[in-house]
Amino acid sequence: MRPLSVVIITLNEEKNIARCLESVKNLADEILVVDSFSTDATKSICIDHGVTFLEQSFLGYIEQKNFALGKAKYDFVLSLDADEALDETLCNSIAREKTSDFPVDAYTMNRLSYYCGKWIRHGTWYPDTKLRLLNRHKGNWGGTNPHDKLEMQNGIDAQHLKGDILHYTYYTMEEHMLQANKFSTIAAKAMNKQGKKSNWFKILVNPAIAFLTSFVIKGGFLDGFYGYCIARTHSFQTFQKYIKLMQIQRQGRSDDR
Repeated sequence: MRPLSVVIITLNEEKNIARCLESVKNLADEILVVDSFSTDATKSICIDHGVTFLEQSFLGYIEQKNFALGKAKYDFVLSLDADEALDETLCNSIAREKTSDFPVDAYTMNRLSYYCGKWIRHGTWYPDTKLRLLNRHKGNWGGTNPHDKLEMQNGIDAQHLKGDILHYTYYTMEEHMLQANKFSTIAAKAMNKQGKKSNWFKILVNPAIAFLTSFVIKGGFLDGFYGYCIARTHSFQTFQKYIKLMQIQRQGRSDDR
């Protein structure tokens, strides 16, 4: 049986971290938490659960998760966020693969989100398939901040596991709006760094496409009121991202004069 490291990054996650740790305690041979100097009870909760606790100033979502991946003790790593937990079916699926010495190098699983007291089962939020379990020597975190994703070496296929990551997202819509504003700023800066451009077409059209995709094409309307709220916030975040990118570009041109 090959051992398993579970890796989690945290910052002020006292209301979530215990649930996450409890869900993996019978599965993990190592639980590693990399914390960005939390000012709440996150550290004490983690220490009480007997995890390996490291502190590292936040490097960016992708960079922080790669730092944590590199600090894992074992080859096979399950990466979770503090506001996530494993359901019983997914725990059993991972346990079977562990007993079989993890015959493949990468595993995907669905993520089910809990939003303002409701499980969201449609739209762009479900099944929200994630690659989260891998041989750490054959992949790393990539993507564009804040939307990180695990990327494997060429030629490596992932096996899908039954069960869900339970994602406890936002307890209020205000939290969602604040996070959308934060993420749109991070995304705009990352896009500018990559040389991507904004224009009026993207500002006007892409938010509408985002809403229609989430609410209509992906069936977000089946989640009712909260499905609509999620689709509208996703649309507004898309608008913010491109309008902020345009502002950065205009400021850059002004600075060059």
